[in-house]
Amino acid sequence: MATIIDGRAVAEKMRREIAADTQKLISERGIVPGLAVVIVGDDPASHIYVRNKKRAALEVGFCSEVVGLPQDTTMDELKAVVERLNKNEAIHGILVQLPLPPQLDDREIIRTIDPKKDVDAFHPINTGGILAGKYDFLPCTPAGIMALLRAYDISVEGRECVVVGRSNIVGKPMALLLLAANGTVTICHSRTKNLEEHCRRADILVSAVGKPGLIRGDMVKPGAVVIDVGTTRLPDGKLSGDTAFDEVGRVASYITPVPGGVGPMTITMLLRNTLVAARLQSGAK
Repeated sequence: MATIIDGRAVAEKMRREIAADTQKLISERGIVPGLAVVIVGDDPASHIYVRNKKRAALEVGFCSEVVGLPQDTTMDELKAVVERLNKNEAIHGILVQLPLPPQLDDREIIRTIDPKKDVDAFHPINTGGILAGKYDFLPCTPAGIMALLRAYDISVEGRECVVVGRSNIVGKPMALLLLAANGTVTICHSRTKNLEEHCRRADILVSAVGKPGLIRGDMVKPGAVVIDVGTTRLPDGKLSGDTAFDEVGRVASYITPVPGGVGPMTITMLLRNTLVAARLQSGAK
């Protein structure tokens, strides 16, 4: 049976380190990292995510601000809020919770965020920096996955890596980070032919599609590392990943559960990015 990668334990350890570094920044320079989250509308899932982010920020010693806006907010109104946060020196990190209502252009809003405060790493300047290998922040979920691999001493170098999913949030940056770690990377998506064959080649398989049971046991190379990023709420209320967990667990060497695998790392890396942003903006090392 595969070793289960415990994202909660790794995230807890990292958060203790972030909290210690935050106290050091406060005591040495009087800088309290500030994180602002903007949420538009009343989507219940989005509000849960935002509450979790605020709670995590406060637990490590950050200042946390949540700006809630009504469902009918206009582009001009939302951009004005972002511009205000850009100018607020007490705020070092800004994120706008996605998805946005249909009248709002998320790409334009992301471009409005000061790249130095873009702790989601979605701004074109930051995504371009990742492609070039010169960056201050990494997208939170892919960065969290790389941290999990390091925590379990799983080397990427020279290994066949397959990423299923090509989103701008996970799939594409995940492929770039694996490539930067000297993996040989294949990206698969909804138009890929013979998905099973690509998956069976993978030493490291990352699935980020949101389709329960997509990755079956017979699609996995014996001894592969399987990272499940999918999160789908089933009719019974339970969360499901992309993998048929029991099947894949009998074949893989390592596997992430859902929940408790990648999820806890995403907010942890957001905290880390905010701490980095506070250091950079204050001139600290």
